[in-house]
Amino acid sequence: MTYCVGLSLNRGLVFMSDTRTNAGVDNISVFKKMFTWQQRGERAIVLMTAGNLATTQAVVSLLDERSKAPGERHPTILEAPSMFQVARMVGETLREVVQGSSPSGQAADAAFSANIIVGGQIKGSEPRLFLVYPEGNFVEASADTPFFQVGETKYGRPILVRAYNPDMGFEDAIKLLLVSFDSTIKANLSVGLPLDYQIYERDTFELGPWGRIENNDRYFAEISEGWSEALRNAFHSLPNFTLDGR
Repeated sequence: MTYCVGLSLNRGLVFMSDTRTNAGVDNISVFKKMFTWQQRGERAIVLMTAGNLATTQAVVSLLDERSKAPGERHPTILEAPSMFQVARMVGETLREVVQGSSPSGQAADAAFSANIIVGGQIKGSEPRLFLVYPEGNFVEASADTPFFQVGETKYGRPILVRAYNPDMGFEDAIKLLLVSFDSTIKANLSVGLPLDYQIYERDTFELGPWGRIENNDRYFAEISEGWSEALRNAFHSLPNFTLDGR
């Protein structure tokens, strides 16, 4: 399992993914799940993957190889005229890999399935964020649905729903995502540090600040303990329940 989140803000886009991959409690590995492409001044693209590791690695490898060989039979994400077309290419590549993993093809709920978040900006259009399904179809983020999650989504969702603000700065967005990841990590052993993050600022057409939150990161430890303490204080500040007549 994994956990990845893409946020759409007025200032741009923020991405975060964990790096834990496990095939049982005694077989845990670290694999990168965030990948980027850019042509400075023209486009910047970020992709995050969740699902079968062989499938997601094959998708990323195909996209990367094709981006380095423009003019071949397959179009490339560095040639696409819009982020919509990028999402379409990612979906087609994902469907190609999933179906090619078995002679009979695989359904979306099969062992070879995967989900992908892809976002970025191409000159001449706004920043856009998409969620791509194993079947190859996709949906786009909007004002009503300003963020996407893939992987182990349920534990980290409540804080995103309650605290997200489209006007928030990148620093607050990273803090919000760290709280969301901390809640998920505490609830599910299949998600874990290190965490990768990437920022894209609107209309820059190049990738912004990025980094990795390691296991011994002091700021993450402070966020984790501070959030736990804040929740305890909030709980104790709530009105007491009374059992009337008992």
